[in-house]
Amino acid sequence: MAQVEKRGGLLRKSSASKKPLKEKVVLMYDEIFMTEDPSKCSPRFWEELFLMKVNLEYLEGKLESLDGEELMKIKDNINCLFQHCIQALGEDHPIRVVNALQTLCALIRGVHQKNKSTSGFDIINMLMGFDKAELCMKNLMESLDSLLCAEGSESLKSLCLKLLLCLVTVTDNISQNTILEYVMINSIFEAILQILSHPPSRREHGYDAVVLLALLVNYRKYESVNPYIVKLSIVDDEATLNGMGLVIAQALSEYNRQYKDKEEEHQSGFFSALTNMVGSMFIADAHEKISVQTNEAILLALYEAVHLNRNFITVLAQSHPEMGLVTTPVSPAPTTPATPLGTTPPSSDVISSVELPLDADVQTSNLLITFLKYSSIVMQDTKDEHRLHSGKLCLIILTCIAEDQYANAFLHDDNMNFRVNLHRMPMRHRKKAADKNLPCRPLVCAVLDLMVEFIVTHMMKEFPMDLYIFFKALINLLKFLMSNETVLLAKHNIFTLALMIVNLFNMFITYGDTFLPTPSSYDELYYEIIRMHQSFDNLYSMVLRLSTNAGQWKEAASKVTHALVNIRAIINHFNPKIESYAAVNHISQLSEEQVLEVVRANYDTLTLKLQDGLDQYERYSEQHKEAAFFKELVRSISTNVRRNLAFHTLSQEVLLKEFSTIS
Repeated sequence: MAQVEKRGGLLRKSSASKKPLKEKVVLMYDEIFMTEDPSKCSPRFWEELFLMKVNLEYLEGKLESLDGEELMKIKDNINCLFQHCIQALGEDHPIRVVNALQTLCALIRGVHQKNKSTSGFDIINMLMGFDKAELCMKNLMESLDSLLCAEGSESLKSLCLKLLLCLVTVTDNISQNTILEYVMINSIFEAILQILSHPPSRREHGYDAVVLLALLVNYRKYESVNPYIVKLSIVDDEATLNGMGLVIAQALSEYNRQYKDKEEEHQSGFFSALTNMVGSMFIADAHEKISVQTNEAILLALYEAVHLNRNFITVLAQSHPEMGLVTTPVSPAPTTPATPLGTTPPSSDVISSVELPLDADVQTSNLLITFLKYSSIVMQDTKDEHRLHSGKLCLIILTCIAEDQYANAFLHDDNMNFRVNLHRMPMRHRKKAADKNLPCRPLVCAVLDLMVEFIVTHMMKEFPMDLYIFFKALINLLKFLMSNETVLLAKHNIFTLALMIVNLFNMFITYGDTFLPTPSSYDELYYEIIRMHQSFDNLYSMVLRLSTNAGQWKEAASKVTHALVNIRAIINHFNPKIESYAAVNHISQLSEEQVLEVVRANYDTLTLKLQDGLDQYERYSEQHKEAAFFKELVRSISTNVRRNLAFHTLSQEVLLKEFSTIS
């Protein structure tokens, strides 16, 4: 007997003597695509349809193959199919529910593909009809909410989340997706939180739930009151917030692990041997090959949690064994944090005061450490647009963290010490530090290391100006700005950045004695200014030249000129005294200690001006500063999520096994 093959909804015998046969479900789809009501001749049509295994490819393809006029002719049948799908979601038969969910996904995707150039209202009309849309969506959202919250099948919950992701990402710009108005009215926020707070559900569906929440939060966030923003901002349940943190940490850890694996594979491969022979002249090109697809969706979820919910800040510091590095069996990480989490963040006294150990197999970590490692990877190469967006979002997240009072407390806590192994860009003039030699330090040290690392590795003529706005910069950056004045001024107002750098020094000059750890630290600040006086002199010459000309940069350069007054006073006060000391003592080149001796002896005669506003800063504001960035980022994430959604992963055999109780 000839064998039967299945292709594109056709059952085809190997013998070419007979025409291919269509699956029954495909024949039923064909009836739906006729203008007549398929249930007229077959009263049990809809009941039988949802017992058939869904053919997603055929259904979506059929919808896409029709032109607008043909589609309008079968609108009533499409509406009827959509409504019967929603009815099937309320049935007890799980196979019907699964097939209904998959059919809804195919319908939404297929109609969207056909109506890309039309408005969301056309899609609503084609799927449900304007007159029935409100009731249809109410019933749909209630059914999805019930399935997500029930003690039922994990496969059903997975499909529910995928359907919701399909619904949310059906347009590139989610704020133009009018269907989401019904998702705002019929909220599934509590269902998402339940998944995140329940460990078994979180392990299975946490990633999809977090990405879904991040996207819903971004629906028309600047134009109207978004209930998901309001609700996320007031969540104070410990298990829920910690669950969200664990999902984000796991996703970022997986990225870090993949990068580390590729790095090790690369170092042990052919190119590593070649580099040893010919030197490291191609080391930058080699590094570019060690790239892993960035995850902007999970980064967006972390941003929204940090930005909107102050209670989430405590989750950043929750300790757990570092994910992805365990090589021997260990006890699972607790699902709830040890630190109490309410509407008011706990005092730093609550957190363990012992130094956290570093074990060869199990290193203590937390979400902030995982995030810093992730940031150190994506910030290495900002030439790629996705990595540039990821790098910028990392800096925005760090800005939000730095502005939080409680976050600053644990960042600077001397009793909370960690070893943070940041990834560093390969460079010819430095060797890679051994992981085991890392000191245990407060987390603020890792943050500053990350900032300095970014600065020293991104001095390039394709200058990422908007990224530097978030940094306390170093003096070498000033030298770079001056040496590339012509190129950079053609693209950017570099004086905004120069003013930040100068005012950072001014803040330490004016207030450093109140927060620097020792008096010698303050002395060393003066030593560094004096040692690098040529850079400040050159900067002053540049801004004076531009501020005295009637050009574009007159006002911006003048601000830097005025800000340099105390730095120039220090240089002009101490340099003559250092030269006199050297002449009197017949020393051609003074040591650091000798210069510091002169500095300490001459503080009393130094006159400085009090500068206002140095202890103030402009707080981060998404809507005023970064609205365009986030709109473009969410568009990119929406497109990527839609492209990667997979509805065909559940075979009929798997479903039948899971629903083995069905007779």
